[in-house]
Amino acid sequence: MARFMDLRAFILRTRVLKLYRQALRIIHRAPEHTQDELRKTTRAEFEKYRHFDDKQKIRFLISEGKQRLKGLDELLDMTGNS
Repeated sequence: MARFMDLRAFILRTRVLKLYRQALRIIHRAPEHTQDELRKTTRAEFEKYRHFDDKQKIRFLISEGKQRLKGLDELLDMTGNS
């Protein structure tokens, strides 16, 4: 039987997937020799919390992920990788 999620869970899932896609886009700007490791690390972080049901914790993790991506994006800008 298929498991249906409520609207809030669906919206959180959408936000998580959006964050993951943003991470992959930013990683694509990184130097080639670091991209594979960044992808693996990012995937591992998302997989680690894949089955979390605590919506408050998920919102916190999304916020933390955005901050980390912002830092990586700024670092890549400073090093001239655009």
